Amino acid sequence: MTTAPELTLSAHAMPSVNRLAGPLVRDIIARASSLRLHISQDESGVTLVDAGIACEGGVEAGLAIAEICMAGLGRVQLSAHPREGWPRWVEVSSSQPVLACLGSQYAGWSLSASKEETQGKSFFALGSGPARALAVKEELYGELGYRDTAGEGVLVLEADRLPPRPVLNKVLNDCGLTARNLTVIVTPTRSSAGTTQVVARVLEVALHKAHEIGFDLRYIVDGSACAPLPAPADDGLEAMGRTNDAILYGGSVHLSVRGSDEEAERLARELPSGTSRDYGKSFKALFEAAGYDFYKLDGALFAPAEVWVSNLDTGRTWHRGATDLGFLRGLWVTE
Repeated sequence: MTTAPELTLSAHAMPSVNRLAGPLVRDIIARASSLRLHISQDESGVTLVDAGIACEGGVEAGLAIAEICMAGLGRVQLSAHPREGWPRWVEVSSSQPVLACLGSQYAGWSLSASKEETQGKSFFALGSGPARALAVKEELYGELGYRDTAGEGVLVLEADRLPPRPVLNKVLNDCGLTARNLTVIVTPTRSSAGTTQVVARVLEVALHKAHEIGFDLRYIVDGSACAPLPAPADDGLEAMGRTNDAILYGGSVHLSVRGSDEEAERLARELPSGTSRDYGKSFKALFEAAGYDFYKLDGALFAPAEVWVSNLDTGRTWHRGATDLGFLRGLWVTE
């Protein structure tokens, strides 16, 4: 049996997620017109990419932004081959899933500004993408043993308006960047680009739950996943519900791991969303019942519906959970 590597995600052993993402960022800026994005700069020189606030955005933009979130360490593509009664699926794969998903893509940086700070409306958004690894504000980076030191950075915000100056100042300060070396991409979930890039987190959601249930991340070697892509909803709460439901009831993930069969089987058994007491209701209904408080929801719910785990050391594979496209069609399809 192969033993786990002694190194965690050391910056000496792993590449810079921000340098890897740089060419992808420059590419979407160069293709902004065809991707239906709007590019601007604030007064300090920070580049702002609007992916659905005052512009149309689109699925192709969402796929490109999802790959930026993964620092180019994963492939994200659209499958228009109908299956299980749904026409479009987002497919994600990575041979560096821990770094791509948790070290970069995970939306773990909470950014806010009060009405007093903005002299108007308060602002809150979760930051994801490579710039998180520059700021390292999350305990997760201590566990991963990773920190990026690049002189450029890109952050993706799930928000319905561009970030105010106090938030940009915080990002610049925490990341140690000059304004001209920071790009912030804003994707409202109610846009096509926003819906797409959230559903493209199906593999990341699996990695996050694997971490939550105590599986040693060093043993996760490879990962692939898919989830159905719903139409975006104009209402923010409905849009958030659809993207979560796509993963919780339609997401399927395959993880290749090393180590013991006991741990591989445990991962397959404990990972699916069906292990949660909240499983079986739409995310919107659960969120409303919880008084719009995420912390009142069962954390076990946040996982793909179906899981395959293959142990590369023994050649054995486990399959647990199942997708429920009938449930999703009941939520998404107008008869």
